[in-house]
Amino acid sequence: MDIQLKRGILDVCVLRAIKDNESYGYKIIKDVKPYVELSESTLYTILKRLEGAGMLTVRCAEHGGRLRKYYRITKEGIERIEDFKKEWKEVMSIYSFVAKEDTENDQA
Repeated sequence: MDIQLKRGILDVCVLRAIKDNESYGYKIIKDVKPYVELSESTLYTILKRLEGAGMLTVRCAEHGGRLRKYYRITKEGIERIEDFKKEWKEVMSIYSFVAKEDTENDQA
């Protein structure tokens, strides 16, 4: 898969994982695992990028004697999810065109 496309998809998956409730790293990985494999190092790179873009905020709180970072989506993050949904319709249309070509060749 194209690295830029995958990067955009992973960003939106992380945003979706925190859309309804703030969350922390391990829980985000657990929440997206049924849909996409995400390593800790990749997740924290994504979280830093999304924070820098203003799509999420971070707060630290003590949990079990250690500081844990909690991530919350911003208005910009929600807008990114909505933009992705619109863009994805176009991607699926293109995919249908490409896959149709394969199906027609298989029937010939």
